[in-house]
Amino acid sequence: MKNRFIKGAIALLISSYSLMASAQDKAMTLMLDWFVNPNHGPIIIAEQKGYFKEQGLNIKIQEPADPSMPAKLVAANNVDLAISYQTSLTIDVAAGLPLIRSATLIATPLNTLMVLDDGKIDSLADLKGKTIGIAIAGNEEATVGTMLNSVGVDFSEVKIINIGWALSSSLASGKVDAIWGGLRNFETNQLALEGYKAKSFFPEEHGVPSYDELVFVANANTYDADTLKKFNRAIEKATQFIVNHPQASWDTFVAYKPDTLNNELNKRAWRDTLTRFALRPAAVDLQRYDRFSAFMFEHKIIKTQPKAKDFVPVL
Repeated sequence: MKNRFIKGAIALLISSYSLMASAQDKAMTLMLDWFVNPNHGPIIIAEQKGYFKEQGLNIKIQEPADPSMPAKLVAANNVDLAISYQTSLTIDVAAGLPLIRSATLIATPLNTLMVLDDGKIDSLADLKGKTIGIAIAGNEEATVGTMLNSVGVDFSEVKIINIGWALSSSLASGKVDAIWGGLRNFETNQLALEGYKAKSFFPEEHGVPSYDELVFVANANTYDADTLKKFNRAIEKATQFIVNHPQASWDTFVAYKPDTLNNELNKRAWRDTLTRFALRPAAVDLQRYDRFSAFMFEHKIIKTQPKAKDFVPVL
């Protein structure tokens, strides 16, 4: 009886300690840029495998009702962290929003200028006189224009139309000859599943400075460096697990929301995204960020040119 009492008391103490430790976890909200998809692999793995908990963090993952809002909500102190794009972050900082890049999620561009691989357009030069569909207007004259200029085609020699998010269907149906905004890990696979082979022209191979596709952003005035370091350690550990165990990490990923994640498109996208994750999320090349800011300033996407040292702290 005495032994059972002692064992019960020990179990109660352990349970109480666990509850206290859980209560002491630092609560943080993280808003994604879109609904959960393979681009968010390290975040979901860190959550599913308990890596955030290991760092004393309780991360509440949110999907945005409006994909244009996450960074703005961080700037307004309504959420702690958000996923954004290096291009968007540069524009936001130049406009005066109090934001910093705290880590990198996807370390290479994903965006492409995409056509159907059906023999009609074999090179960028073949786009002269053609129609290009875009999802969001804003920087296409700089990016697409630079790519076209690299092969002697002026931006004025193509027609640009806004097709919203109907990128794959517009290209497949022949409504447009090319799309800008299709991602090399998603739209390529989506078209393939529909029976179409896509051909991509990569911006970083045609004059556009390379950049981080997806980054984590925090409020420049209120961020806690120690907390962000813990978050980054969890993301790095999750990324290492993905690289070392691609199949097991896929299984863990889809278990988060099996009804929406476990499908052929996501499976193919997962495979094509593995090499894009930042192996060292906290690491940063300030000169690389400055080169891209200079590119955006030169092409009048931004009116002031922010310096990387002012919005990319080394954590």
